[in-house]
Amino acid sequence: MPRASRAEAERHREQVIAATAKLVRTHGADKVSVPQAMAAAGLTHGGFYRHFASKDDLIAQACSAAFAERLAAMNDLAEGEDAGADTGQGTDEGTGEDRGRGARAAFLATYLSTLHRDNPALGCAAAALAVDAARAEPGDPLRRAYADGMRNLVDGMERLTRKSGDTSPDEGTILVELSTMIGALVLSRACAGDDLSDRILTAVRDHVLGDDEYSPGGKGTSETAG
Repeated sequence: MPRASRAEAERHREQVIAATAKLVRTHGADKVSVPQAMAAAGLTHGGFYRHFASKDDLIAQACSAAFAERLAAMNDLAEGEDAGADTGQGTDEGTGEDRGRGARAAFLATYLSTLHRDNPALGCAAAALAVDAARAEPGDPLRRAYADGMRNLVDGMERLTRKSGDTSPDEGTILVELSTMIGALVLSRACAGDDLSDRILTAVRDHVLGDDEYSPGGKGTSETAG
């Protein structure tokens, strides 16, 4: 295959994965068909098997891509705090620990926001695909991709926690915090349209933030929800 054709094929494959990552987070893995995924990427479904071994293969890759988006957003927050410190912008005063706490607080607050709740297509795969992964058979590609994504999310949370000043974060504490956040997001979506949904987000956001304060209307509310 000519180099240009290989590059185009790779670009199409990435387009399908990105489009499918949004679809499965919105509708669930079982509700997304191959023709629907290809159409969302602007392609015909006839070329699907040139890019993927099966629908299960595509769904697993879409799950991995969605988790990668979340990890990139966490890293961007951490790096943004560092850049602000280096250039004298962002945080006007405070130690590196203060800036680290700001990055962690930004992540927690935007994760537990109504913006994230109402935009699953751009949101966290951990919440959006939890039920799909739980119902998948042992060894299913989606379940493996989900578990790998969760491990990466735990690692990302550990890095943010270290930046907040805790040089020896306890994995158990991080797992409890992530599980609480993810569960709260799932429940708030299940109750969307009822005032209980907002109360769940507010209660859990206040709980995980503790004394750290962050306004979700600030830098955390970007196109990538949460």
